[in-house]
Amino acid sequence: MGTMKTALMAGVVLAGLALTGGAPAAEAGGGPISAAAPRVFSSEHTGTFNGRTLRYRATVAETILTDAAGQKTASVFTTSYVRTDLPKGTVRPVVFVFNGGPGSASLWLHMGFVGPRRVDFADPVHPPTTPPFHTVDNPDSPLDVADIVLIDPPGTGYSRILPDGKPEQFYGTAQDAQMTVGIIERWTRENDRGNAPKFLMSESYGTIRAAVVARLLAGGPMATGTMDGLTLNGIILLGQAMDMSGSGGEDARALTALPTLAATACYHHKGPAGCTPQGQVAAAQAFASDRYLKALYAGNTLPEAEREAVTTQLATLTGLSSAVIRANDLRITSTTFAHELLAEGGQEVGAYDGRYTLPLAGSGKDPVADDPAMGQYVPGFVGAFNDYIRHDLGVSLPEAYEPIAFRAVNGPWDYGQGPGVPIYANHAKDLATAMRRNPRLRVMIGAGYYDLVTTLGSAAYTVAHSGIPQDRTETHLYPSGHMPYLGNEARAALARDVRAFLSK
Repeated sequence: MGTMKTALMAGVVLAGLALTGGAPAAEAGGGPISAAAPRVFSSEHTGTFNGRTLRYRATVAETILTDAAGQKTASVFTTSYVRTDLPKGTVRPVVFVFNGGPGSASLWLHMGFVGPRRVDFADPVHPPTTPPFHTVDNPDSPLDVADIVLIDPPGTGYSRILPDGKPEQFYGTAQDAQMTVGIIERWTRENDRGNAPKFLMSESYGTIRAAVVARLLAGGPMATGTMDGLTLNGIILLGQAMDMSGSGGEDARALTALPTLAATACYHHKGPAGCTPQGQVAAAQAFASDRYLKALYAGNTLPEAEREAVTTQLATLTGLSSAVIRANDLRITSTTFAHELLAEGGQEVGAYDGRYTLPLAGSGKDPVADDPAMGQYVPGFVGAFNDYIRHDLGVSLPEAYEPIAFRAVNGPWDYGQGPGVPIYANHAKDLATAMRRNPRLRVMIGAGYYDLVTTLGSAAYTVAHSGIPQDRTETHLYPSGHMPYLGNEARAALARDVRAFLSK
């Protein structure tokens, strides 16, 4: 997940950082901690995935990052699931997994999709919001076809900055990507997986990380200073957020949001009688690519009769009143839609997942904590993960696991213009560069029908306008939100598509 806006030894230097043995005795939060002995927690398990029963080893381990002077700067934790019942020499894919934020740990993908156990949400749209929370076996985990390595960047999860490190060494798009490259290279080397097929799976801001990491991995004099030659077989982007440049302006945002608004309206029975999300998406795409586009382009020169006709069609698609549409000059933002769709009943829908609802919040609300989706599903994920990591994986650490660090990590993040300056860049171009360099690199995009934050339309627009090869890119839509694996139907469909992608 992420918000808009996972036992290593001595040393490789990469862009001023090195990975060495040693580890921190950490404290909770995102601040510096002291260095102590390395900590590794390993356990043996058996599970059934996609009908296959297998044995695997779970390892929670930390890596110490050092600077060029050998100073210990940060500790990074990974959680690995590696199959152990195959003949020696078997070539098996590895998937490196991370969430986004910036400042988000990997527990969302961990407990929602890729882990051998997942959070137990019998009803994904009405999850339990008070403890006790529970986990259940997760046969949808792709562990039957690939090993899994989850990465928690510094300041998230158990990963922390050490006393000799500084936030600006890690809290930035470029710095974070260099760190991730180093972790992937070291894990690959330490586990003798240099010749294994390698994949990235990312979500939200993590898709920006994946794009930049893909460009950096092969190396080069302008990237890592060496020709590392480490390439990827594929990248999975969920809730993609690569283009944050604002390209296309307000009109493009309205056009690309419309299919998601239409699908969400249908879900809440505000669309045409008998509608389906798929049908509404198709209708909205057709309307947006023709009549709606022309109307927005015309601006104030649009004839009044055509304005009324477009207003009527928008009302049919979105479930909003004509008055709301007129008041917003035909351009409906996701925020306006979330607030207005169910306002007559005193409810608002979630931005991160439009299926969720809560009573309308007043002015000054927290954009994340008061979001109907984030406010309801976060407690279950966090509670279930803390129970699982301690009792199933035997991890005993004094510090708290940091799910999302807004103030310490997200707030001062350097997107390329300095700490805390908003992002205005299209990192899909990094992915296009990586795909140009590697003609066999494939990309899978997964989007939720009800994701009002990173809409399915914005994913399509980004892929079509960033130089990404269309013949090596596939897109799949799921009946879910920003986390396209919430719900049995969505998770099973995503698992099917991911298995097929990893097995090609």
